[in-house]
Amino acid sequence: MNIFYRPQYQSDATLFINQLKDKTPGMEDRQREGRALLWDKPINREAQSEFKAARVAQQPYVYQTAAKE
Repeated sequence: MNIFYRPQYQSDATLFINQLKDKTPGMEDRQREGRALLWDKPINREAQSEFKAARVAQQPYVYQTAAKE
């Protein structure tokens, strides 16, 4: 046996998640499906550039009203 061998530490949270994954097969597939519903969307680059161009610069102090002339 190697004298420098140390077992790899796993936190309680990691152990819990690994046990949960073992108990419920298919959970990762359902997570990926849920992520695809909300996050994995194609990006419309043209619309994104238009949104960026239409942005209005923010005032240095947001709560100050514009001075009346």
